[in-house]
Amino acid sequence: MATFKELLKLSFKSEDTEEWLDVHFTRPIGLVFALLWNKLDIHPNVITIVSIFLGVGAGWMFHYTDVMHNICGVLLLMFANFCDSTDGQMARITGKKTLIGRMLDGFSGDLWFTSIYIAIIARLWYQNIPGTDYQWSFWAFVLCAIAGIGLHAKQSSLADYYRQIHLFFLLGKEGSELDNYKQQRATYEALPKSDLLARTFYYNYANYCKSQEQRTPQFQSFFVRWKQNPSEEIRKKLLEGSRPLMKYTNLLTFNTRAITIYVTCLLDCPWVYPLVEITVFQAMYMYMHKTHEKLCASL
Repeated sequence: MATFKELLKLSFKSEDTEEWLDVHFTRPIGLVFALLWNKLDIHPNVITIVSIFLGVGAGWMFHYTDVMHNICGVLLLMFANFCDSTDGQMARITGKKTLIGRMLDGFSGDLWFTSIYIAIIARLWYQNIPGTDYQWSFWAFVLCAIAGIGLHAKQSSLADYYRQIHLFFLLGKEGSELDNYKQQRATYEALPKSDLLARTFYYNYANYCKSQEQRTPQFQSFFVRWKQNPSEEIRKKLLEGSRPLMKYTNLLTFNTRAITIYVTCLLDCPWVYPLVEITVFQAMYMYMHKTHEKLCASL
């Protein structure tokens, strides 16, 4: 039987794409929970559902202004993330992978952050904009809508896409989840109309892939050329150029955002978080996008 250390190592996809905090904190705790819940015969989907309730509960706590409620929000969001790490590890350990599991896993994080943005709006609504006598009111909604709907979703999806591209060229198709619109749309079209659940998932997932592809024209052109004439030298050059960008793909996912939320809510300046999203995170996104496209155009 594999040791804990061996199981933990198996849960890492590659050293290039793993974040330090996940390697040394989130994944080990997630694996402990995974082994425990596996012994109790709890299905991974149940853990994902628990993570949704925890994440939404965290959002509710963040709409309060006192420290104790905000500490509860921090703890709930941390445990939601542990559960998110756990369900994937459990699925790999037990082989219990289902379409519903993929659907739940796909939008659990969206529900967490939606609830957090709503909480920030509610918290700011009757507060004054710093340095003025005017209440945030509708401007709190505008700020969070720009940050959440306009930028956050796009940043996360492209960061995930670049990570999957890197894993594809590093480990091959088996080591990545690099899908494409054409393939996912064909799967959707092939499903019977009576299979509403699967059709809903593949319709949305195909459009998710399409949005990634539309923003990466240089990579799409490069990928067509590379598939027609695979080259080990070109593969290595892409990995060499892509590797420095992996830190940005990590910064644009969960941990950095969560830490920013923790700090700004505990310091009672939650408006800083969407501003960081609009400025700092968007600047990282633009640099990552421009650099990767330039890399692909040069190959």
